[in-house]
Amino acid sequence: MKSIRFGMFAVATSFLATAAIAEPVAYDVDMSHANLAFDYNHLGYSTTDGRFATWTSKLIIDEETPANSKIDVRIDASSLDTFWAARDKHLKNGDFFDVENFPEATFNSTKVEQTGENELEVTGDLTIRGVTKPTVLQVVVNQIAEHPMAKKKAVGLDATTTIKRSDFGMTMAVPYVSDEVNINISFEATVQ
Repeated sequence: MKSIRFGMFAVATSFLATAAIAEPVAYDVDMSHANLAFDYNHLGYSTTDGRFATWTSKLIIDEETPANSKIDVRIDASSLDTFWAARDKHLKNGDFFDVENFPEATFNSTKVEQTGENELEVTGDLTIRGVTKPTVLQVVVNQIAEHPMAKKKAVGLDATTTIKRSDFGMTMAVPYVSDEVNINISFEATVQ
């Protein structure tokens, strides 16, 4: 009888221990506190910056095992805004983003590595103008805690990377207008 009780206790303990292990959790990005921005050097004189106003993401976070985390982003290329309409029109034409033929850019993560206490390297496939290149985002996890207003768990992230536009077929005016483009992403997200 003791062995049956011990066996049941062992099974119950095993079940509870398994239930306590954290699972990957889906988050929704709060687009009112999100920014996907870029900047580049213009002729050595100035830095031009812009953003994409419309993008969506699927974000899965595993706090216990960051390698199980994932992010996929879809960007509406026509939502590009550099705060100068004539430049936006040029950047959207065939010399650059060619939004008529390639209306969407995407990033799909393939690997997540924790590199510091609050730092991650997220490797993924970046696709622009139908060209896909491996890209690494340097990510800082600003905070994971209960959001004081939403009253549910939230995460805040900042991510950066630098790409070469020529890798994606945007070679016009290189090297006079910088080939390198800095990308900066910042957002808050709450548990679904």
